[in-house]
Amino acid sequence: MAKTSSHRVLKALVALTLLAVVAFGGWAWQRYSGFADTPIALAGSERIVSVERGDGFQDILDKLRAAGVDEGHDLEWKVLAQEMHVVSRLQVGDYTIRHGITPRELLAKLESGKVIQYRFTIVEGWNVRELRAALAKDDVLVKKTPGLDDRALMAALERPGQHPEGRFLPETYHYPRGMTDLDLLRRAALAMDKAVADAWEARAVGIPIESPEQLLTLASIIEKETGKASERPEIAGVFARRLKLGMRLQTDPTVIYGMGSQYDGNIRRSDLTTDTPYNTYTRAGLPPTPIAMPGREALLAAANPAPGKTLYFVSRGDGSHVFSATLAEHNRAVACHQLRRCR
Repeated sequence: MAKTSSHRVLKALVALTLLAVVAFGGWAWQRYSGFADTPIALAGSERIVSVERGDGFQDILDKLRAAGVDEGHDLEWKVLAQEMHVVSRLQVGDYTIRHGITPRELLAKLESGKVIQYRFTIVEGWNVRELRAALAKDDVLVKKTPGLDDRALMAALERPGQHPEGRFLPETYHYPRGMTDLDLLRRAALAMDKAVADAWEARAVGIPIESPEQLLTLASIIEKETGKASERPEIAGVFARRLKLGMRLQTDPTVIYGMGSQYDGNIRRSDLTTDTPYNTYTRAGLPPTPIAMPGREALLAAANPAPGKTLYFVSRGDGSHVFSATLAEHNRAVACHQLRRCR
């Protein structure tokens, strides 16, 4: 009799235990389900969370906590991540976390790779020194180029022996956190290769340019000679006719480039007569390398110079130029716009 009673008590205890387990499991599942799809409360502006190379899930969870994401226990986040199979698929980069996003949506975003895209702009007419200075000031790019001279830089870009001037296409490049300055320069160099090839393919018949390299060099001079886009073909026409006639280009930007750090903002008569490989007053033809980063429009102008008879131009002082076909006309334009002796 006592044995039967003990057996009944044991069965009752087992039943109660199972009931408690089921009840707890139901409560836990309800809590977990509610956690996964409950909007996260973030007061104020959006937060930025960075997923870095080598971060484990706990590292990322700690960063979410630091950003103000207080919802859920760590275990709930880990169970959700396992359920979504995202633990090993979270992408490196910076992510915006907005008020109202759910934990499920947040983890899906971290898996998607929809990271914040930063911008770096290479300005038309920059030389390589200016480009490297701008890269050094960028706070997001991972720095690999400081300490590399120009030769080592081009070797790191798999372009050994190539001069770096003019090799990077001016435009705005978008990139995620974690990209290196070498990665960005590699993209810009490939973009310039494509732009030069396109311009060379579209070149006019009979232009006095023998190779894509010469096209790039001439385009760099055109880029530095005017800030007015509409004048580029006309300036290209002047240089093309001079090259055909064997006249020296006599362009100040090449002289300035050859002066390097000695240039103080002024060109003196002695600078025009001091010979350097880039002085187009003392040397015929094109300089040995580009002198700046030309944009697409300058490349197309070099490939398709405007027809005409002009051989000279002088600045009006407002970014535009006066073009002349004869030296006498040019001298009058210089007197008027440079010496203020208009008649």
